[in-house]
Amino acid sequence: MSTRRPARLPRDLHPGAWWLWALGLAATASATTNPVLLVALVVVAGLVVVSRRSDHPWSGSFRLYLALAVAVVVIRVLFRVLLGGEVIGGHVLLDLPEVPLPDWVAGIQLLGPVTRESVLAGLYDGLRLGSLLVCIGAANSLADPKRLLKSMPPALYEVGTAVAVSVAVLPQLADSVQRVRRARRLRGVPGRRTGRVRGVVVPVLEDALERSLALAAGMDARGYGRTGHLGRRRRTVTGALMLLGLAGICVGTYGLLDHTAPRWLAGPMLAAGLAVAVAGFVSAGARVQRTRYRPDRWRTAELLVAASGLAGATLTYTVLSDDITVLHPGVDAAPIVTATALVAVLVGALAAVAAPPPSLTTDEGARP
Repeated sequence: MSTRRPARLPRDLHPGAWWLWALGLAATASATTNPVLLVALVVVAGLVVVSRRSDHPWSGSFRLYLALAVAVVVIRVLFRVLLGGEVIGGHVLLDLPEVPLPDWVAGIQLLGPVTRESVLAGLYDGLRLGSLLVCIGAANSLADPKRLLKSMPPALYEVGTAVAVSVAVLPQLADSVQRVRRARRLRGVPGRRTGRVRGVVVPVLEDALERSLALAAGMDARGYGRTGHLGRRRRTVTGALMLLGLAGICVGTYGLLDHTAPRWLAGPMLAAGLAVAVAGFVSAGARVQRTRYRPDRWRTAELLVAASGLAGATLTYTVLSDDITVLHPGVDAAPIVTATALVAVLVGALAAVAAPPPSLTTDEGARP
């Protein structure tokens, strides 16, 4: 008699794990202009979103981020053409007439010859920025913004509130668009004509504004942002710890980036700054009085998902930092991709396997 291993139970992953995974992908994307690696990062992010996206309202915002990324790439290339991108010795693709400009804008060229090298340079830069937007969009599609706000440390609660509300704007707009379209279809109003865009935009903006006001009222009713009494001496100690910690982090980061600086300014100073900053956060968190109902726990799946995203960034900044031909290929030759670079990019796809299936809210999705 064969025994069958039971499947993992569906549950929502800790939002902090998804954000650490996405920030790791974003850090990898910011370190390169290689189009092959950037496209692979977008594919990895899309694969994880498709495989581990739930049916919550904010989960449908990934398509908006994809459209925004495509628009960024197109605009970046168009700016190269509009502002002139002539490269000496480059291959001219389109010889446009140059528009004369006054002397006080010297250094800016309007139109003129468009070379293949300038278009590729604009494409590479646009792909890097678009990849960053896709990574942030993946985190917004996978992580619950309200649970993220609940998981914020007490010291960062006020800042976390503003950040959580701001990153949830686009997902709320996506949910509002779906609700308005559904209501228009029920009323028999066609929604595919350009002339009816105003009939969709106004209800969407009104619905998003009403939901934002309701969220603010609910947060105020539950005591969000209220602080306890803190003595003057405690505030002085907390402020001193925060300032010393930030100074140590700045000095340590400078030591890491500048190879000519003394080594004791790099790792040891950075570690000391982080330790002092953590002490300041703990002291500052004492003034925030709030409780958590069923706090989210970090389990093995959360650690594996976060590690899969951060591992790629660590590999890129440690092993591939000196390989300029791979991270920043020229526009006069085909991009070069090594096995190490592919591993640094594709390791993020392990999140689709490490994360458990998402919990669904619909009856159809809850069925086995």
